[in-house]
Amino acid sequence: MIQNIITGQKAEFERKLREPYVQRETVIKGLTTDLISVVIGPRRAGKSFFSIHSAGIMTGVGYANFDEERLLKVANFDEIISAIRSVYGDPKTLLFDEIQNLDRWEIIVNRLHRDGYKLILTGSNSHLLGSELATHLTGRHFSTHLFTFSFREVMSLLKDNPTDADKQQRCFEYVTKGGFPEVWVKNYDPVEYLSTLFDSIILKDIVKRYRVRYPNALVDLAQTLITYMTGEFSSASIQKLANISSVHTSEKYIGYLEEAFLLFSIPRFSFKVKEQQKSGKKIYCYDNGFFQAKAFRFSQNTGKLFENAVAVELRRREMEGKCKIFYYKNQKQEEVDFVIQQGLKIKQLIQVCYSLSEPKVKDREIRGLLKASAELECHNLIIITNDLEATEKHSWFGHSGEIKFIPLWKWLLTDIGS
Repeated sequence: MIQNIITGQKAEFERKLREPYVQRETVIKGLTTDLISVVIGPRRAGKSFFSIHSAGIMTGVGYANFDEERLLKVANFDEIISAIRSVYGDPKTLLFDEIQNLDRWEIIVNRLHRDGYKLILTGSNSHLLGSELATHLTGRHFSTHLFTFSFREVMSLLKDNPTDADKQQRCFEYVTKGGFPEVWVKNYDPVEYLSTLFDSIILKDIVKRYRVRYPNALVDLAQTLITYMTGEFSSASIQKLANISSVHTSEKYIGYLEEAFLLFSIPRFSFKVKEQQKSGKKIYCYDNGFFQAKAFRFSQNTGKLFENAVAVELRRREMEGKCKIFYYKNQKQEEVDFVIQQGLKIKQLIQVCYSLSEPKVKDREIRGLLKASAELECHNLIIITNDLEATEKHSWFGHSGEIKFIPLWKWLLTDIGS
């Protein structure tokens, strides 16, 4: 039976190798070394396809997908290895999909690595593949984070030479639909597809794994957080808002949602570490499509979608080690959406505002930037908008600076240092 499963998965491996592939911006770290390569990211973000096409250039690769429940029931893992060796002809490289589904996977991986195998692992749980690998395989692995499509990758799907107007229109579509590959490549209906995916992640990656006693409360919490994405929260405030039984349960459930790559949070910036730890956080969703599919809403909220799209791109860059991201709020509760830190220095301050057509709104965004610029000693100031592109000098009661206004589509196609 095991050999039949592995043979079927080999056919899947070979089929995916033949399918058209959208080249991703990142590469698997450590692929040409004897260290373990780990690809981490949301479910259905393309990790398997990415890893299979990356491993396809190598010779002697064996494959097993541990989303297959029948494999998880095998008591002796050596039987799986024997089947892989038989089907693939004693491969020297092993690609294991969704390895976190396997009990005591880190011990098995450790043994295989000591036996001389090159290992490529994919997983959809940040805690298991981060903390456990760090504990059991210190210094013997490389981690690569793969998100859903970036806007740059979505634009690579276009065959023609798009105008700026085309890019702006495609950006709005991207902000609305999100970046899940099958939404773009296979034209799946984003709301239906992502609603089903959301439910699957909740059930498979959280409820079953952690034996959650109140799954309905978890679902309500997830939908509440997605609805209030871009907002500031504390565990206590979310506990009350989502009607969770305790703050402890609220914190635990939020942790599960972050580990499963549904949500992430960014801290409030402070030069004092303790103050930063005590402050609230802002919540964001790993893909805008989930907001469309699952948020409690009565109308389109373009402002939230714009800010979340920026947060996802910054998170992508943060996981690549390019920066750290925070938000900022002064004592008068004036806020800057994103503070970009590189090393010990604040390199950039970013506000996101879909429309600046109302003078009061524009004044508010500028005032927050100028005050934060003085307080944080950063003069690289940006406001990301829908369509305004300009560079203007502004001042506010002794605070002055040059502010760059840039459309979202152009910012998403620009590297962070620009």
